[in-house]
Amino acid sequence: MIDLHTHSIFSDGVLIPSELVRRAEFAGLKGIGITDHGDSSNIDFIIPRIVALTEALNRVVNIKVVPGIEITHVPPSLIAESAKKARSLGAKIIIVHGETIAEPVAPGTNSAALEADIDILAHPGLITEEEVLKAKERGIFLEISARKGHSLTNGHVGKLALKIGAKLVINTDTHAPGDLIDINRAKLIVCGAGLTEKDFEIMQKNASIFL
Repeated sequence: MIDLHTHSIFSDGVLIPSELVRRAEFAGLKGIGITDHGDSSNIDFIIPRIVALTEALNRVVNIKVVPGIEITHVPPSLIAESAKKARSLGAKIIIVHGETIAEPVAPGTNSAALEADIDILAHPGLITEEEVLKAKERGIFLEISARKGHSLTNGHVGKLALKIGAKLVINTDTHAPGDLIDINRAKLIVCGAGLTEKDFEIMQKNASIFL
C-alpha cells in the first residue's frame, strides 16, 4: 500500500512525522507522503523541515517517505502561486484540498487547481466532467479518499474517472494513528466506490511514480 496524503503535527495531525512514518511502516506500507495543510503563511516553514526529515529517514527505514504539502482552502486565484512556491521549496507531492462536500471549500478550487503545477486533486467532491477531462489532459491524479466525509463522493469521482480516462490514486488523508489502513482495507474502499481490485492495482502503480 502506498499512501500519498497524510498529516502530522505540522498541521492538524496528532503525530510527529517520525512516529507517523514508523506506524505506516509497521502497518506494511511501502510508501508514504507527508502532506500537511499549507498556505502562504506556513509552507516556507513546513516544507523544508519535512524535506530534511525525509532525507534522513529514507536512509534508515524500510518505507519510502516523500515530502509534500496539501494546499488547503487557499482562494482559487492564489493556488497556482502557492503551488509554484511549494515546488521551489522541495515539495515532491503537491496536493490541493478539493471541493469536498464535507467542508465549505471555495467554488472554483477544483478548476484552479487543475490549471496549476500540482500532482493530486484530493477528495474533489462533485467534480464535473469538464474538470475530470482537464485532470486527464494535465496528468493530475484524482483521489479516492478513505477519510470520513470526504469519501462520500468516491463513487462519483471513480465513475467519471473511468468514463473519461483520468488517473486515480487512493489515499487515507490520515490525521491520527487509527486513520492508517492496510492494503486489504484499501481494496474494500476502492470496491465500495464501484471500482475493482484491478483498479486498485492501477492506482498503486500510479502512486508508485512518487517513490
